[in-house]
Amino acid sequence: MKKTTSVLLTSTCFGLLATSPIAEAISFFDPIDGQLDMGEYLAENAYGFLPVPIVITEPAVGYGLGFTGVFLHESDEQREKRRKLAETSLDGGAQLLTPAITAVGGFATENGTWMGFAGHRRTWAQDTVRYLGGVGYGDFNMTFYPQSTLPGLDSVFNGQGLDFEITGGGMLNHLQYRIIDAPLFVGVKQLYFVTDQKIANSPIADKLLQTLTNTSPTTSGLGLTLEWDNRNNFFSPTQGYNYKAEFLWYNDAIGSDYEYEQLDVEGINYWELADDWSLALRGQYKSLYTDERFLPPASYPDIELRGVARNRYQGDETLSVESQLTYQWNLN
Repeated sequence: MKKTTSVLLTSTCFGLLATSPIAEAISFFDPIDGQLDMGEYLAENAYGFLPVPIVITEPAVGYGLGFTGVFLHESDEQREKRRKLAETSLDGGAQLLTPAITAVGGFATENGTWMGFAGHRRTWAQDTVRYLGGVGYGDFNMTFYPQSTLPGLDSVFNGQGLDFEITGGGMLNHLQYRIIDAPLFVGVKQLYFVTDQKIANSPIADKLLQTLTNTSPTTSGLGLTLEWDNRNNFFSPTQGYNYKAEFLWYNDAIGSDYEYEQLDVEGINYWELADDWSLALRGQYKSLYTDERFLPPASYPDIELRGVARNRYQGDETLSVESQLTYQWNLN
């Protein structure tokens, strides 16, 4: 059973769990390939707990740390079936995702950004139905490069970034249904956020913002999703494809203070090149449609690339492509 995971995550979890009484009865090394592996711990604990550290290197918020407690839920029958699959498969890690997972955690970064969150993922009928939901609250300090045609604001923006402090919370609900026996899912997605926004680095711009716009907006969206997912591992895939498309409507009829539509299309391909090497290619297209003259800064599509600060490049349409070469370092 070979589980692909980061050395940091594996080492941290091993160190925390090895001190517990259960470590005396459960091996943390795979009996097939002898590698360090959390598989037996996960397979033997229907209501197990997995501590997951969060390391943040996002340029938009600076370096940061966090922690997530992941709780795994399943029945005795489900656990036994999953354990047998894990113990008889070299790539057993792909079989270790329980039908229900709950995560609770938080993080903070060097620029004062912080967030607390809780989420739940569950599947039914042998992964025919999937549900993902979550809530969160936090304070985000990020620089935006606003897209605006409001009178008086253009001269203040002048192409320069404005430091926004956005405080508030929101929730996500996503329900998916598998089409026949294919790895194709159709779904319904709902987003809801309530925030307070202010500009921290320009009193003039903040005063104009307070006068001309709603600085405590409610953003509510509802839409359809389509996903093709045949990855060989949910957490760290090395083979397969994951293509996603979603179209969300934000409208006054569902409680949104602003009306617009968003399209987000993303595709990721994974190829296993050798025993310890894999290649991934990702592409993403985003677009926004609206008659509003001004929207909350985070509403506009942006470029999502590693090493590039979020929201640095925004517009009505964005397109990004990136590749990743991964080497799996196994601890003997």
